[in-house]
Amino acid sequence: MATRPQDLIQLLTRAERLSTRRLQQVLDESGCSVEAWRVLALLADGQGHNMTAIADCAFLPPPSLTKLMDHLVDQNWVYRRTDPADRRRILAQLTPRGAEFWRRVDRDVRAELAPLLGPEDDERLRTLLSRLADTLDGDSEVTTGRAGTGVGRAR
Repeated sequence: MATRPQDLIQLLTRAERLSTRRLQQVLDESGCSVEAWRVLALLADGQGHNMTAIADCAFLPPPSLTKLMDHLVDQNWVYRRTDPADRRRILAQLTPRGAEFWRRVDRDVRAELAPLLGPEDDERLRTLLSRLADTLDGDSEVTTGRAGTGVGRAR
């Protein structure tokens, strides 16, 4: 029997909400929101990212991102600087305090959530979800006529 598309959407939605709820429980101990965790995860690569890339990664509209970034700066976890390649753009990076906070939070999240699936299932799910996201992102390029934003892609 073939599954209906809404069955898949229902499963994806349920898994996303339950995993986000579990993630938030772990983050609550550190006083970090899921959105802040997404931003810190992106910035942990040390590259510095512009606000558009951060908004895409955190799944936030620009006004919400601005408020969150102000909070992260106030916590001394993130600092902003002018992009040397384009002085009109702002790049964000982790402060040393933010990098230490990220390492601690990331360790806690991994310890709590990594055991949920075995290594083989984890890799298989990662592969399937990446393929689905890339396919859907490619479809949006065709239907909207614009390049994909990279939302949801691993960085």
